[in-house]
Amino acid sequence: MFSLSNRDRVLVVDDSPDNLLLIQSILEDEDLDLVTVNNGQKALELVAQQPFHLILLDVMMPHMDGFEITRHIRNDPDIPYIPILLITAHAQPSVALGLDIGADDFIRKPVEIDELIARVRSLLRFKHTVDEKNMIVRQREDFASRLTHDMRTPLIAADRMLNLLLQGALGELSEAMQEVLRTMSRSNANLLEMVNNILEVYRYESERKTFYFSRVDLKTVITNVLEELRPLAQEKQLQLQGELPEVPVWLEGDRLAVHRVLVNLVSNAIKFTDQGHVTVKLTPVDQEQVQIQVIDTGSGISPEDQLEIFERFRQGKHYNGGSGLGLHLSKLILEAHQGQISLTSRLQEGSTFTITLPLSQTPAQSEEKKVV
Repeated sequence: MFSLSNRDRVLVVDDSPDNLLLIQSILEDEDLDLVTVNNGQKALELVAQQPFHLILLDVMMPHMDGFEITRHIRNDPDIPYIPILLITAHAQPSVALGLDIGADDFIRKPVEIDELIARVRSLLRFKHTVDEKNMIVRQREDFASRLTHDMRTPLIAADRMLNLLLQGALGELSEAMQEVLRTMSRSNANLLEMVNNILEVYRYESERKTFYFSRVDLKTVITNVLEELRPLAQEKQLQLQGELPEVPVWLEGDRLAVHRVLVNLVSNAIKFTDQGHVTVKLTPVDQEQVQIQVIDTGSGISPEDQLEIFERFRQGKHYNGGSGLGLHLSKLILEAHQGQISLTSRLQEGSTFTITLPLSQTPAQSEEKKVV
């Protein structure tokens, strides 16, 4: 028989003292840590302050009913998942509304003792399952972070050693030996980039990434990216061009992070374009927003791949090689800047990645600020 641990904290919310007493008496043998309140505001304050494993919530209450409380809890990103059991005397439409806004289950008044106990046990089992799954995910992410961090040091050392060998530190090398070392160096660099991307994604998703925000001229950033990547385009005989305004366009952001996004998008466009051009357009939308478009005449991306192209480890058939994290990381960086990224593409015609970012509203002499 399933028994409940005394670590399970259950919040009971009902404006009727008699109903609170009834529920307490029904659950008194279940070894629960029961907390009772008689209004929605107190319930929300408690949920924000301390963890609960389950909430029993009366639907009909003055000032703030059970539906509104459920909405508040489900819409607050800082509150971890807590199962909600609605207690209602209403008809079926009321039940459907409660489930639709985020409640997990319901029970009708007058409450049947065995049914209430069974539903409480069922929801607590589900809560434990969710918590265990989340713990496993966190452990896996922590392991991946530690592993990639440990891999990074020898990869950096190998990169430096290969460069020294190519520079003749241990003597003159034949052309064949140099080509082998160049191949090894490229492979090592690709692996190091994957490791760095995995670490960056982990930092963003675990909110451990530190930004240094200041006024950034997007026109200058784009110009630098174009100059940096122009040799790649020239190797493929592609036109790499920018359509930029004559005046600076200011963003409040982390310059290095924004530079990283643009390098990723433009280098991808070059990589998957065999002929034609890659164009970066910078266009102020209005006084509050600016748009950056990276346009290529490459092979395009299928509609089904477009649906998942910004997810982790999703590359699509269009993208082969690499970790499948570059676009996901770009999306995380832009979201940290209150921005968005979208894609339009047609096979054999090319792709357009569109970034929307808020313009800087701060004075020109504003100092750099640290944002965690």
